[in-house]
Amino acid sequence: MLNLRLKSYKTLIFLMLVLIIAGCGKKSDTTKSGNFTIKGSDTMVQLMSLLSESYMKANPENKISITGGGSGTGISALLNGTTDICASSREIEEKETAIGKSKNIVPVSISIANDGLAVVVHKDNPINELTMEQVKKIYTGEYKNWKELGGPDQAIDVYSRESSSGTYKFFQEHVLNKKDYAKEVKLMPSTQTIIQSVTDSKWAIGYSGLGYTKNANIKILGIKKDDSSPSVIPSEKTVLDKTYSIARPLYLIFNGEPKGDLKKFVDFCVSEAGQKIVEESGYVKIK
Repeated sequence: MLNLRLKSYKTLIFLMLVLIIAGCGKKSDTTKSGNFTIKGSDTMVQLMSLLSESYMKANPENKISITGGGSGTGISALLNGTTDICASSREIEEKETAIGKSKNIVPVSISIANDGLAVVVHKDNPINELTMEQVKKIYTGEYKNWKELGGPDQAIDVYSRESSSGTYKFFQEHVLNKKDYAKEVKLMPSTQTIIQSVTDSKWAIGYSGLGYTKNANIKILGIKKDDSSPSVIPSEKTVLDKTYSIARPLYLIFNGEPKGDLKKFVDFCVSEAGQKIVEESGYVKIK
């Protein structure tokens, strides 16, 4: 009888250990306590901070934690179950959706804003506009000097986001036509560091979400689709009417349709009050 009891106790302890180990490494369901996390796009960190701050004032029972790292980092976190919401400046890729499916995670994307990707230079640079082809040739290394573009005889100092950034991938796909960035391009950890680098370097060029150009001491270049097209500056009007070539939606991505506090938060983001914050922070409303 004693041996039977000992075996029962050992079996019970073993089962408890299995359950504890199975639960390790997974994100706890923070939304049940009113808390949740947002991780991803550096382009969106500023916007998500403003939206979250306003939301928490009206809903003090909710605490929202926001971190950047890039859209790819945020998507990986969602697929690994280590964030409740991914903020992404690009669409989720088919291979990422497939990874999610293998883990019983179904990514659902909801657009909460639009963004024009501005091409920026130092305020004293005499260049005012470029074609899409010229921008592509700068970033693929075919143009290395401003004199090739009608400017002074000065080497072009080229800045980009790093490869984990959704902005990096969007720019590569829509501006570089999927060609590789030149090895001389300097990869920066955040949009703010690009803005600061262009502010400090007279012959620099970079790209940035519109929200980061607000009040920045830089010049936004007009972009032409081709030589015969008009030059267009990114703005709310030109993004919404699609006359500006380098524009994109900004997404929140969830595991399945958002429910409870997550739904309440995304509903706020797309509400009139939330869209007012989108507009005031330099981004573009969804409509």
